[in-house]
Amino acid sequence: MPTDCISYQQSGYFSALINDYLNEKPELKALYHRFPNLENFKLQLEEKGNNFNGNDNFKREVLVYVLEKQYQSIVSSETTLNNIKLLNNLNTFTITTGHQLNLFTGPLYFLYKIVSTINLCKQLKSEFPEHDFVPIYWMATEDHDFEEINYFNFKHKKISWNRESFGPVGRLSTDGLEAVFAVFESEIGLGKNAEGLKNLFKKAYLEHTNLADATRFLANELFSIEGLVVIDADDTNLKKSFVPYIKNELLQQTAFAKVNETTPLLESYSVQVNPREINFFYIEDKLRERIVFENGSYAVLNTKMTFSEEEILTEVDNHPEKFSPNVLLRPLYQEVILPNLCYIGGGGELAYWLELKSFFESQHVTFPILLLRNSVLLATEKQAAKADKLQLTWSDLFLNQQELFNQKTKLLSDFTIDFSAQKDALKKQFEALHEMAQTTDKSFLGAVKAQEVKQIRGLENLEKRLLKAEKRVHQEQLNRIISLQNELFPNQSLQERKINFSEFYVEFGAELIEKLLKELKPLEQEFKVVVL
Repeated sequence: MPTDCISYQQSGYFSALINDYLNEKPELKALYHRFPNLENFKLQLEEKGNNFNGNDNFKREVLVYVLEKQYQSIVSSETTLNNIKLLNNLNTFTITTGHQLNLFTGPLYFLYKIVSTINLCKQLKSEFPEHDFVPIYWMATEDHDFEEINYFNFKHKKISWNRESFGPVGRLSTDGLEAVFAVFESEIGLGKNAEGLKNLFKKAYLEHTNLADATRFLANELFSIEGLVVIDADDTNLKKSFVPYIKNELLQQTAFAKVNETTPLLESYSVQVNPREINFFYIEDKLRERIVFENGSYAVLNTKMTFSEEEILTEVDNHPEKFSPNVLLRPLYQEVILPNLCYIGGGGELAYWLELKSFFESQHVTFPILLLRNSVLLATEKQAAKADKLQLTWSDLFLNQQELFNQKTKLLSDFTIDFSAQKDALKKQFEALHEMAQTTDKSFLGAVKAQEVKQIRGLENLEKRLLKAEKRVHQEQLNRIISLQNELFPNQSLQERKINFSEFYVEFGAELIEKLLKELKPLEQEFKVVVL
């Protein structure tokens, strides 16, 4: 194949906002602090090092205490355990990605987020050896959208965990996952890595009592050798560091004001998230409901709980763990408790981060560098050979299917299926008639224009009919092309958003992750094709 990557902008799978961000469009520069390049990481290091938003030593001690406690129940690598200890040091910083607690990791891009984070840490360590960099996976344990995470796809089958869920998903019991395992076991068959995958699922989900612990175990098994540190921020000690910001949100509602000031800058794009007046939920094991301010008091929706101002501030002091930031406040929480330089996320995530810079400034918290995670198309050697035989480039395979169909039909045809030259010649002939018509009455001018449109349309119809006829002539070859594209782009969408890692791991095992670690370059704006 002529190339193994194309730019994100050329791929056709990213929004106008993300393309303009990647192109550093001047109109967007007010929405972020620094663009992700090595020179800007040097500046970010200096700024974050000078001000880790308050009492640095104390926050680091709390962070390390919480992480060591969370890792007590699992066997992890020396690299990960050492990375946790390194967070005590003022010259250690984090690179963070976040993800929901999708069953068995969910779609493939779970891997790409984490590999991007690990590889950026390695690159920064090489560039700035006097510092240490720790890759963080922030588990979205406080989310409540269970229907978004309760399944994964394996070889065109949706494997689902069907149960009721209330409250934060991280606290959800793993009861009932034995039935999910039975379905997975029956589907996976006898591939050479099938037993390893089955054991991984069993140990993660059948030997841990809640979804947060199961997900930590799973991520640790896949990536601890690379030093990944998994954090569950649904923790009383961590929330204590966030108390001043919780109180500010309840009393001042600054996020609502600042984000609403920012959204006009995004009016030419679709706004990802609209702020609420109060951007916190009240949570317990089986409760996650919005906090609202109504009639002079604070209420928890769909409950009988109400608080006066004094009562809710006392509740924050006594039970900060019951106050859960929503999608707009979670980034602030993350940056308050971590010595973080950069957040790595998908296009949708970066879109809502771009709403937050002025809010961060109002809270005197350093805004992180925003980096689009690596995107990957996985292909087997057999598929790559098939593409070569069909004379396809990877860029061809990223085309809209109809466009690919038309383009390849024209290339396969023995003659040119393009009447542009004839249409241009026709337009030139009509130019003389237009000049003549200018000297006569308007009705003749209208007749000339109508005739021109009719004849151009006639040529276009002939072109379409010829293209259709040639498609029939080359149907067999075209079917092979479309079949290959359908394999690589299931349902004509990105593979990384549909397929679970197990589909490749069952055949390629550890080679899958090893290859990703070897080939993904986080600071390069390229949609990578990885051949296994």
